[in-house]
Amino acid sequence: MRLWVLPKEQVVDMVCRLMADYRVWGPQAKGPQFAFEPLPDPTAIRLDYNISILSPKVALQPPQERIAVFHLDGGFTVEPVIDAEPTVIFGIHTCDLHALALLDKAFSADFPDAHYLERRQQTLLVSLECLQPCDEHSFCKSMGTWTADSGYDLHLMDLGDAYGVSVGTAAGEALLTQYAQARPATDTEAQQLHEARDAKRLRFPNRLNFDAAELPSLLATAYDHPIWAELGDRCLSCGACTNVCPTCYCFNVIDSPELSLKEAVRWRRWDSCQLDEFARVASGENFREARAARQRHRMFRKGKWLYERFGELGCVGCGRCIRACLTHINIVDTFNAIHASQHRR
Repeated sequence: MRLWVLPKEQVVDMVCRLMADYRVWGPQAKGPQFAFEPLPDPTAIRLDYNISILSPKVALQPPQERIAVFHLDGGFTVEPVIDAEPTVIFGIHTCDLHALALLDKAFSADFPDAHYLERRQQTLLVSLECLQPCDEHSFCKSMGTWTADSGYDLHLMDLGDAYGVSVGTAAGEALLTQYAQARPATDTEAQQLHEARDAKRLRFPNRLNFDAAELPSLLATAYDHPIWAELGDRCLSCGACTNVCPTCYCFNVIDSPELSLKEAVRWRRWDSCQLDEFARVASGENFREARAARQRHRMFRKGKWLYERFGELGCVGCGRCIRACLTHINIVDTFNAIHASQHRR
């Protein structure tokens, strides 16, 4: 892996050059919070952000998108719509980088999703190493996502007045050499980068009281655990937890005809397993009618089912669902409570 050094004062210039050839997404201030959006100008980027409201997946899986147009005038034709263009997502925290790797697997499996995959093929990822937890809700160290050795094209680490840059792909190296005024790292700077990564270990707490690798087997024994009823009593079924989750990818498809009935648009929109209507079928039956069942489904999906399907846990420890929940349902406390109850037996 080649290491480079990029002076911090050159970052805005690099983004400016990138914007001439790419749509560049990056973290921007939204009041006291931050959001990933296309940058309106290079100076809007904020690499000092703690955590974004939504993850960078919005660049690859938009909350709402047109996926097809039906033409009904004088026949019936379908025009697929794929909104994809050369893109750079800049400043991705490592937890979100791991989440994108899971989405890559999900949208490639069984029935490959042309919309996601076309965007992904045209997208380069520039990630950013966190040197301290985003806040008290982060538990990325427990989930093994607090650092990354792959999955990026370029990876930045703060070295004070410059960023150490790890090159992950040939495309990333071409991006760096063409658009940035970076230079190869000296042996001293390479050592400084490795020491900075080692030093961060003490700043990140383990918030799970057990190894996350135990989650699938732990949940396998907890399907009838009483904690689901407790969470169901508290849950408002608002869907906030899944809306902010970087690994949730469920969606609904809606056809919207024009009043003339000569054209219709097929939309894809994010959906949530926590909403009452999510599991309601045509006969009116709802196979996850109880809020307790929906909370159990979310937790099992994060800690068991996605692992069984893709070999990756569905939770990356970003803590967004904890921050967003109006009734303070906490996935870490839930997993710890199940673990504690199983080990008291």
